[in-house]
Amino acid sequence: MSEQASALITGVTGQDGSFLAELLLEKGYAVTGLVRRGEPDLGRSEHLRGRLELLEGELLEPQTLRDAISRVRPRELYHLAAPSFVPASWEHPSETLAAIAGACAAVLESVAAVDPGIRVFHPASAMIFGDAGESPQSECTPCRPQSPYAVAKLAAHELVGVLREHRGLHASSAILYNHESERRPEQFVTRRISRAAAAISLGLQDELSLGSLDAVRDWSFAGDVMEGAWLMLQQEHGDDYVLASGVGHTVADFAQAAFACVGLEADRYVRVDEELKREPEPTPSIGDASKARAGLGWRPRVGFAELVARMVSADVERLSP
Repeated sequence: MSEQASALITGVTGQDGSFLAELLLEKGYAVTGLVRRGEPDLGRSEHLRGRLELLEGELLEPQTLRDAISRVRPRELYHLAAPSFVPASWEHPSETLAAIAGACAAVLESVAAVDPGIRVFHPASAMIFGDAGESPQSECTPCRPQSPYAVAKLAAHELVGVLREHRGLHASSAILYNHESERRPEQFVTRRISRAAAAISLGLQDELSLGSLDAVRDWSFAGDVMEGAWLMLQQEHGDDYVLASGVGHTVADFAQAAFACVGLEADRYVRVDEELKREPEPTPSIGDASKARAGLGWRPRVGFAELVARMVSADVERLSP
């Protein structure tokens, strides 16, 4: 890069935002994070305080968003801010649609108004496929979303494609499968498992209650996925890509791997709570990232076993006296 590239990140305080900010800083970018008014906590990016410029803004208040984009004039805009906990969308579907589809629309509209040359990244979700009837899923798989969250993600994903085609925006949407790390919030099942394995090994907990142990997920490392996001915006034109490992594992597999990291057998400590179980999923959620591998040269670097070990090790360190 002959001159310093700049990037604006919404959602910089979250898991993905923290890994992306680290990556961009390592590549010499000037990185600005958009944070809500009166929100001093940088969350998962707290360790980057002083290396990031911070601007206050609200995604559903278009003028504050436009002001931030006008001030930064970034080469790249990564729109990561959105709800990520699917069950909550059933309680507040209107809020979910506004926070995901509405905010995506506001970002794209602001870019078009301020500088259509800004490259935009949007994270869609494998949840858009729902009961697709085929596994693994690719960019061409039919979408049959089965939750308000998935409907909102699909609406935003389609909007990116429509505005890319009709307004010529360099906008890309990544269809992301489950991506984890030690920075994942504890309400997600992977962190519940890794933390429980650590706590039980330290004598701080007796057992772990889980729901459906046979649910299949395609788990990747969040840092690898954010590298894919960066690669998408280095292409000549925007496009849509599945970013996934291509390998499915059950929740039971994750638990067994996590407890093995601390020398324990998961079967002795994991209990199935019928109240936590969900309806069986007819289509295994596994992604086909062939397009990203061929077009971006993207490859996940952290495998399943290493990912689980990384998470458990971090939780052991957190909980140790």
